[in-house]
Amino acid sequence: MPNVIYFEIGADNPEDAAAFYSKVFNWKIEKAKDGSDYWHILCDEDDPGIEGALGARHDEWNAITNTIQVESINDCAKRVAEAGGRVLAPRISIPDVGDVQYCYDPEGNAFAIMEYYTDDK
Repeated sequence: MPNVIYFEIGADNPEDAAAFYSKVFNWKIEKAKDGSDYWHILCDEDDPGIEGALGARHDEWNAITNTIQVESINDCAKRVAEAGGRVLAPRISIPDVGDVQYCYDPEGNAFAIMEYYTDDK
């Protein structure tokens, strides 16, 4: 069954948001190594949870985006559209990780679907 595996918090200023969440919740937050304005929220090894990130807001409604792992982005995106949702953008490749694609449900809530690369990709 597909599960929530990641979350993203959209922010107008991701660096300030990282400072806020770090201070309030004592989260360990690190800027992406590729130099982008993307900040990884890391779990504590002694108290695991769902990891996440802070990044630029996609639109005025995008506040928090949950990412759901799927076997096939293409198949899932088709089901999203058939069920009344909307695919927002083409799939995005994350080097050495997989592909992600952002969608809306019929209520306008944003979410992402993630297909991890396998050894044969």
